[in-house]
Amino acid sequence: MTEILKEKWQTNVTTGSKQTIYDIAKKAGVSASTVGSALNGSWKSRRISETTVQRIQAIADEMNYSVNLQARALRSAKSGLVGMILPQHDNRFFSSVGQCFSNETRSRHALPVIVSTRRERDQELEAVQGLINASVDALMLVGTSHPEILSEVCQKAKVPHVFLDQPCSNAPSVVSENKGGARKLTEVLLAENNPDYSEEVVFLGGNAKLPATAERVVGFKEALLEHGHEPTNYRILACGYQRSAAREALATLYKERQKLPSVMLINSIGCFEGALQFLSQLSNSEVDACAIGAFDFDPFGGLLRHPVPMMRQRAEMMVKRAYQHLDDKDSAPQITYIEPELILPNHLHAS
Repeated sequence: MTEILKEKWQTNVTTGSKQTIYDIAKKAGVSASTVGSALNGSWKSRRISETTVQRIQAIADEMNYSVNLQARALRSAKSGLVGMILPQHDNRFFSSVGQCFSNETRSRHALPVIVSTRRERDQELEAVQGLINASVDALMLVGTSHPEILSEVCQKAKVPHVFLDQPCSNAPSVVSENKGGARKLTEVLLAENNPDYSEEVVFLGGNAKLPATAERVVGFKEALLEHGHEPTNYRILACGYQRSAAREALATLYKERQKLPSVMLINSIGCFEGALQFLSQLSNSEVDACAIGAFDFDPFGGLLRHPVPMMRQRAEMMVKRAYQHLDDKDSAPQITYIEPELILPNHLHAS
C-alpha cells in the first residue's frame, strides 16, 4: 500500500528510466518538498518564488514528468479532475468557453473533463452525476436548462460548482450582460438601416424560456420602443438554436411577407448560419435592404459582402471569473455580469 501512495512519474520515453521527485529536486538544487509544492500548485502558500517554480516546471517537462492522479487522490482526497458540461461543442462561443476552461484548469495542474449535454435535462443530470461519481474536485456548468436542480445535486455531493452563461439562484453565476448587449446591437442596426417605422422588425432564434434569450429580447424591445416602434411592428421568432429551425422560421416569414424584415437581430451563431442558408437563395438587393446583426461572433462574418455587426461574448473573462469563485470557495448565490464586445463591420468604424 505504501508504494501505491507514492507519487509516480512517467517513464522517460527515450531512456526507459523512471524519474523521481528527488531527481528533479537534485537537478533544480532544491528540496523534494519544494518540487512537490511547485508541481501541485501550493507554492504560493509556502512563499516559493515564481522564478523557482518556473525553473522546476521546466526541468519536470524536460524529464517527461507527469503526476499520477490516482496516487494524488489517495493522499489528498482530491482527484485532480475538474468537470464542465456544455450544451454543445459545434458553436464558436461554447467551443471558446471549453478551450478557455481547459487552459485555466491545466494552469492549476488539474485535468479538465468536458461533456456536451445538448441542453437536455436528462443528459445534464446524467453528466453531472457521472462527473461527481468520477470524484471531480469542482464543476463548471455552462448554459444549462435546469440550473437549480443541478445545483441541488452538487450541494448534496458537496462538490463546489459555478454556473456560466446561465444564472442560478442557488450558486455563483457568471453571465453576459445580455439585455444591454442586445439593446446596443439593435440601436446599431436601426441607425444603419434607418427603417420606416411601419416596417416589421424581427428577433430570430433562441429559447425565450431561458434567461439569456429572454434578456436579449428585453434589450431588443427597449431599443425599438425608444426609436418609435410599436409592439405591432416587431416579431419575436424564438425558434430554438438549431440551424434548420432558424432557416425554416425565416423561410416561413419570407413566404408570408414576400420580403425580408427591415431589421433582423439573429440570436446565436447556429441560428445565424441557418439564416445564411436561406439568405443565400435571395438576390443581393433583397438582402441589402435588411439590416442584419448577430448576438454571438464568428470572425468569418467580416468576410461577408453584406455587413453584419456582431456581439462577441467574452469567453476568457467569463471563465476566469467563474474560476475565481471556485478558487475563493465562494458558494453564496450571486451574479457577475460580463459586458459583451460589439464588433462592427469596417465601414461602420469610420462613422
